[in-house]
Formats: sequence, structure tokens, C-alpha cells
Amino acid sequence: MASRRRFLATVAGAATAGSPAWAQTSGRLSITSVEAVPVRLWSRSSQGRLPEFDGPYDPARWRYSGPFSQLASAIVVVVKTDQGITGFGLGAGGSAAAEIIHGHLRHLLVGSDPRNVELLWDQMYTSGIYYGRRGIFVMALSGVDNALWDIVGKHAETPVYRLLGGQTQASVPGYITNADPTVGLDLGFEHFKVPVRDGVWAGRTGMDRTERNLATVRQAIGPDRGLMIDCGCRWDDIGYTLEMARRLEPVGLYFIEEPLSPDNILGYQRLVDEVDSTLIVSGEHEYTQYGYKMLLHHKGTEILQPDITWCGGVTAVRKIAVMGAERGLPIIPHRGSSLYGMPIVLTADAPLAESFGTGDDATDLMLAMSSPYKDGRYYPTDRPGFGTELTERMVREHAGSSAL
Repeated sequence: MASRRRFLATVAGAATAGSPAWAQTSGRLSITSVEAVPVRLWSRSSQGRLPEFDGPYDPARWRYSGPFSQLASAIVVVVKTDQGITGFGLGAGGSAAAEIIHGHLRHLLVGSDPRNVELLWDQMYTSGIYYGRRGIFVMALSGVDNALWDIVGKHAETPVYRLLGGQTQASVPGYITNADPTVGLDLGFEHFKVPVRDGVWAGRTGMDRTERNLATVRQAIGPDRGLMIDCGCRWDDIGYTLEMARRLEPVGLYFIEEPLSPDNILGYQRLVDEVDSTLIVSGEHEYTQYGYKMLLHHKGTEILQPDITWCGGVTAVRKIAVMGAERGLPIIPHRGSSLYGMPIVLTADAPLAESFGTGDDATDLMLAMSSPYKDGRYYPTDRPGFGTELTERMVREHAGSSAL
């Protein structure tokens, strides 16, 4: 409780202060160029592969996300300054987001002082409000915002998490998201999240298959390790989800993640009210503090799960963390063990950090953005900014085929 109060006092002050100390550094600092590069995070990826459907009612048609969603559409935003400081920001949205940055946001940034992060965030967000309150525009904005914070940290020769108030914990327990629990067991994880593949369309056969699979996972990891599931919005039916929650009580889930569409906030409110055996969580696919304000108003989640690389960047997510803390809700950012997620994880006293690169078929680019891991825990780095090991050469070597 004390650490949460300390976090609230520190971050709320940072969120409302007119000009923090690190922004008052004397001397000129100006942005000279902004570039966005779609990149590959995994050595093997199906992103961009043309789909094959079995007729007009194939359930896969509802699951085909195209080239612009999730981590598979990652971009790295490269912002340069006249003092030779380069900021790298992880975002998403692929070539579509890159076009937004090159054609729109760049013109608000070149010539501006990157230390005015709050001002620039508000100008970018407001300038796109008629077409971009959610989705790809905010994914693009996130990459830019993160690159600006990287510059601020490097200019101050300070890690971003210290700019946000410093650590509330020395290290954070990690959890791995993987369908195969043996991967996490071999790496020393104590907490596991399993993606659920069957949805409403699979009927009771799918229910039975999910129940058997999770019973097998629980047996493999033992009774004392943490177990969660990610439904990927595949259970977008309240009755179906309520029944599955009852059927899965014996496996002892910590939480059920995103069973419904992110737009079904009232459905999430009902699940939170009616499910007692586990927590119902959402928010990975919500955008900015404004979207989270509505989610929290309707009490649609019991854990906050923003992704810092597409929810609005550090500027938005630190405000979301305060909103959750004021309501007594923990925050576990999506892929929080990335070096971009760790500043929030460390300062907001998050109970867990989701794997990023650890146990993945990761490229060296992804690993360059991953936090140090040992014996089931993630640790911070003392390098300035986000502490990544990214270079322009590395970014270009891993540029996707749709890079502009």
C-alpha cells in the first residue's frame, strides 16, 4: 500500500506539472528528422502471407487480422536531433502507421524541442482526432512518443523509469505467454499464460477441448504456479464465457484475458460482476487515457493491460496507471518486460511482467528491446533512455518488406 501511495504521489505530480525539471534543461535541442520503419520482431512470421479460406463462412475469415495489427506490425520510429541524440520508439501499425508519421505527424515535430513531450503528444493527438482516436493513428503516435521519451532520457543521461519517479521494486516476476508450458518451465518461469484457440464457433466440442488442454497444462506446471489464459476475443458471448469460467474453476486461473470484443464494455462489466472464481481482464486493445476512462467508469476490467507501444506511449500509459491506482486496480502492461514497458512496470508496482523476447523465436532486434531476465524475474537496466541496444543499422537490417 505504501509503494502504491508513493507511486500515485510521484506520477500524478509528473502528469500535472507544467514543466518537469528534466524539461527545463538550458540549451537548444531541436528535432531534425523523423522516420518510421516497419520491422520484423520474429525470425519466422506468417505476417503478410496471403490467406486461404474454406468458403464464405470459414471462421478464419473473422480471425484474419491482416498486416496492421498487434506486434506483427511493429514499427521503430527514429527521431534525430541537432545535438546528435537519436531516439528509438517502438510502435505498431506497419506501413500504414509509417505513412501517418511521414505524411502527418512529422510536420508537427521537425524543428520542435523533443523535451516538450506532453505538449507534442497533445498536439499530435488533437490534430488527428477526426480520424485517429483509436487504432493505427494511436499506434503511430505511440512510436513517436516513445522515441521522444528516449531522447529525453538520453539527454538527461537518465533511464526513463527514473524520470517517472524511480523504482518501487528491484525486479519483477515474469510470466511467459506460450502454448507450450515446457518452454517456460525450462526457462525458470513461475507464471504461465496460455493462448486459447477455440472460440464460440467451435461449440461444445471447443469447450471440451479447451478444458482438457488447460487441465493438461495445470498438471504440467503443478498446483502452485500461476496460470492465466488469453482468449483473444474468441469468446465474444457472455453466456459462453460464464459457462467456461465455471468449467475452468478446477484449474485455478489467476485471470481470463479478453474473452469479449474490446467494444463490449458493458459485457465486461457483467462478467466482472458475475465471475468470482477468477479475475476478468481487458484493455490490451484500448487506446489512450480517454478510452481507459470509459473502461474504468464501467468497471470493465480488474487488471489494466495497456500496451505502451500502441496505447499512446509513455505519456498516455503513465496517466492510465494513475487512474488504475486510484481505483485500487493493478496494472500488468501487455508485453511489459520489453524495455519500453518496464518503466511503467517498475514505477507502478506491477505484480507481473509479461515476456517479450524470452522464449520467443526472436530476432536480435527484438532481443535488443528486451529486459534482462534471470530465474523467473525481469530486471531494469541503468542505461539512459529506455536502455535499448538499438542502432539505425539494426533497424534497417530488420526492416519489413512494406517498409517505406
